[in-house]
Amino acid sequence: MGNQIVNYDGSITATPQQLVYPESVEEIQAILRDPAAYPSPVRAVGNYHSLTPCASSAGTMVNMTRMNKILAIDAAHLTVTAQAGAQILDASHALRAQGLQMMLNIEIGNMTLGSAACCHSKDALDGIHFGQVCSYVTAMKWVTPSGELAEASEADNPDLLRLMRSSNGLCGIVYEVTLQIKPIEVLHFTYLPRSVDDLTQAEVDNILDSSEGLICWTLGRTVVFQQRIHIEHPGILDSLEAAARRELWNFEGAHVGQFIDRFATDPALRDALQQGNFDVENLLYSTLHLLGGITLLAPDKTIDYHNTPPSARYAFTFWAFPRAQWLTNLRAYLDFADQFFSSTGFRCNLPLGSYHIRTDTNSLLSYTYDEEIVSIDPINATIAADLPVWQKFLEQFNDFAFQRNGVPLLNQSPFVEQKHVQAAYGQRWSEFTAAVRRADPGGRMLNPFFAPLLASS
Repeated sequence: MGNQIVNYDGSITATPQQLVYPESVEEIQAILRDPAAYPSPVRAVGNYHSLTPCASSAGTMVNMTRMNKILAIDAAHLTVTAQAGAQILDASHALRAQGLQMMLNIEIGNMTLGSAACCHSKDALDGIHFGQVCSYVTAMKWVTPSGELAEASEADNPDLLRLMRSSNGLCGIVYEVTLQIKPIEVLHFTYLPRSVDDLTQAEVDNILDSSEGLICWTLGRTVVFQQRIHIEHPGILDSLEAAARRELWNFEGAHVGQFIDRFATDPALRDALQQGNFDVENLLYSTLHLLGGITLLAPDKTIDYHNTPPSARYAFTFWAFPRAQWLTNLRAYLDFADQFFSSTGFRCNLPLGSYHIRTDTNSLLSYTYDEEIVSIDPINATIAADLPVWQKFLEQFNDFAFQRNGVPLLNQSPFVEQKHVQAAYGQRWSEFTAAVRRADPGGRMLNPFFAPLLASS
């Protein structure tokens, strides 16, 4: 069908009655004011990288990617203003020409700034202060569900801005955002492999406290702590190291995982080949540890996935856990994964990610509102034949995470339920629900994903 669109990893398909590409604010207003021509629910969408149907609609989907201009770069006050359809990569390229960069150079460079401004995002290696892009939004403009214009900024109505940073498109369609920026930085990454079974909480705390930024990669029973160190000057091999890293993220890692799954149908053989692949990756990390790590410019962390073939795409889920409980939960997760493999023959074919994100109250639904977190992110390059068992894995992982005080992300935690968000966000979820209903009493933006999640009246 003409309007059928599929998300990045192929797990979600939407067939809206209307799929529109506005090029002006006035067009967005006209769409929202005409429910006969543009049926509800109306959902804004960027590049459709979300892993949940948060942007999906059988009514109207408003694709913002044609409103993609960088409107202003203020080098004196260190801000960038752009239309909501501009990608992280678009802003990054424009800033780089002036020796500037985003505060967070998140991995998925195709995320639009409108989505980043009002949805959950994450970056641990740049997140020295905050690990969520929306926390660096200083001003936002949107069209309300009734078609009126609205705006908020840190200087004017900061409480409304705090809500809009978590609005997920439920309070209107964001069309312009302003974000903090900074001078371009050179980063050095070190890699410390450790046995999961030998780790102590004291060692984990020491690593976290001594890191500017940190991501952990778990392969089998080995966890690799990737730490960020700021340095002043780039090296002569930085561009080559950045290119090699992009190649691994964009093509090689997921492609090998899919290749094994496609041709090794016996579960025991598949598991052995996956473990062999992890052994090779562990060898790479150990080599990087011995060589002292890699250096690159911070914007080179960001990946352009537009040309990634389906055979090299991957999916994931993200749940945030209290920092003090992460090591216990990591070990419990590895046991859970072993049990799931024993019963189904399925195991995730890419390393497990874990992001350290600092406390942040800048958005109403910040997943680090109460404390620092370290996440558990199962990642998998899924072939079509394995999609049902991957989805079963995700549902059971949700139960695992829910029982351990995990916090899900609305656009990155598939199959989330009301009990999950209510337990995770508590009174803030009730505040969010009330704010959404005040902003959109007629449910113009409310799709079947969000409707059952909102708190009862």
